[in-house]
Amino acid sequence: MGQTLQERIASALGTVINPRTGRDVVASDMIHDVGTTLDGKVRLTMLIGAGDDAALVRDVRQAMGRVSGVTAVTIDVRDPREREKPAAKTAVARALPVMDDRPAAPRPSVPPPVTYPGLGSIIAVSSGKGGVGKSTVAVNLAVTLAARGARVGLMDADVYGPNVPRMMGVNAPPPVVDEKIMPLEAHGVRLISLGFLIERDQPAIWRGPIVMKIVTQFLRDVNWGGLDFLIVDMPPGTGDAQLSLVQATQVRGAIIVTTPQDVATGDALRGAKMFMRVGVPVLGIVENMSWFECPHCGKPTPIFGAGGGQRLADELELPLLGQIPLYPRVQEGGDSGIPIVVAEPASAAAKALAALAERVETLSLRPPG
Repeated sequence: MGQTLQERIASALGTVINPRTGRDVVASDMIHDVGTTLDGKVRLTMLIGAGDDAALVRDVRQAMGRVSGVTAVTIDVRDPREREKPAAKTAVARALPVMDDRPAAPRPSVPPPVTYPGLGSIIAVSSGKGGVGKSTVAVNLAVTLAARGARVGLMDADVYGPNVPRMMGVNAPPPVVDEKIMPLEAHGVRLISLGFLIERDQPAIWRGPIVMKIVTQFLRDVNWGGLDFLIVDMPPGTGDAQLSLVQATQVRGAIIVTTPQDVATGDALRGAKMFMRVGVPVLGIVENMSWFECPHCGKPTPIFGAGGGQRLADELELPLLGQIPLYPRVQEGGDSGIPIVVAEPASAAAKALAALAERVETLSLRPPG
């Protein structure tokens, strides 16, 4: 099996030696915050102190340019003292808590991710904050991909607020056959959710180990059959469920959902950075509730501001995968269990969601065979 892009990058960085320390730039603690995109763009932070040769930046850039699969390299040069003074840290240099930012330093206590070949391309749909329509995007994305002929599973990993059962119009205890959980099915999509297993009014008070166990069981113990795509509806934020998923299996890519206002895009930025930090490519940004289209004259009104999704995509050097207009029937369809792409496929919101699914499918995520 060939090396992943992250492994090739780590190997290339290991060839650049800092004359001051006699060790490579990774071992010299000069490389931080390595992020990659699906199309091969690499961005990293490099710490250059007063005693370091500035030509090391050029050497790192050249080493990255020789890596197969790398299409562009961006290096943010920082003074090491900026990382030593928390108050002086910049947004780029700031490290997320409880996570090691060294690109090639796996924690020995965390087992390596398991590859589940029958699950196809695993796509995490995530958001920095709640209320932005993440589950709506995940549900309609899954239903549209299934309607286009793909074999699709939808895993509700939002263990704190499992809304997929209501939004897909199905809720029953899943059967168990030969010690495997059989997913339910709706609108051509195979489903699993914690909502199928607990009472509607039962509060989900889960600590990290329990969340990890739930996520792993949904991956390992559900008889998904052969899938082309497994869409994973994540809880908002950057917590245990996100880390559990990327530690449990190989995630092909993440989609970050936001609304246009800055408070949402700021949270979405942190969500995107988390996936980049753990080596998961971020496929792009989806801006939901982009505008309200008047039902009488058709004039769009940007109720929550305008351009936030595009600005976030530009900052992260990622594509804006879609802009979904605010349409009341989207919410109504979610409450009734009929996704908008089924209820009103000719509506502007459904067309935007269908275009999103088409873009995801054309990103070459479907595994060979």
